[in-house]
Amino acid sequence: MKISFVIFFLILVTLFVTPSTIAKDVEDKGPLTKITYIHYKKSPNAVKPAEPGKTKPSLCYGYLAKGAKWKTTENYFVNPLSSSLDPNFILQSITGGVSTWEAYGGSAIFGEGILDTSAVYDDSLPDGDNVVGFGSYPTDNVIAVTNIWGYFGGAPQTRELVEWDMFFNTRYYWGDATQNSTLMDLPNIATHELGHSAGMNDLYTTTCSAETMYGYSSEGEISKRDLSPGDIQGITNLYR
Repeated sequence: MKISFVIFFLILVTLFVTPSTIAKDVEDKGPLTKITYIHYKKSPNAVKPAEPGKTKPSLCYGYLAKGAKWKTTENYFVNPLSSSLDPNFILQSITGGVSTWEAYGGSAIFGEGILDTSAVYDDSLPDGDNVVGFGSYPTDNVIAVTNIWGYFGGAPQTRELVEWDMFFNTRYYWGDATQNSTLMDLPNIATHELGHSAGMNDLYTTTCSAETMYGYSSEGEISKRDLSPGDIQGITNLYR
């Protein structure tokens, strides 16, 4: 009698939990996808790159995809090798940018920053680690690159960010531009790039040029260290 009851129960479960039902739940998130942001130096001949995310210029903010944000808090690893900078200055620049975004989006966007000379910047495949690295980039006028992996399709409530890797181009001289205006300011550029890591899109309209997420920068610039109204509204709407 017990055996018959168990068989009957298993048949009921099979009827109601079918492979098509499970597949639908997975498909709702869409495929795991990478979005790459390349931060260019502002120049007279600068060409607006294709914007991978969604932006409403009149609001001066936009997103990688509507609803795409962090749903878990993950630590990130900062590798100072190849930078010629004090590792503590690098870490403080990154954690300072993190704090700037979390002041308006909440403290659960990023985890803890950890100095790690074995961490590897990898733009090919997600490897489970969020990494900040330095090195020479082969293309002219590229200041930094940030890659974000996530689920950007399906219903907005299922979208999610799962990993990021950030790269600073050592063909520029980096440092603190408040001390030397000829340098590319690391806290300035890091705050912009971390906006991408949090889910924010680039801006390229001149009316939004005061925003942290404006897509061009140059040596001596420090204005992106602090968020502007569009940045604040965007990150608040995404996470609060």
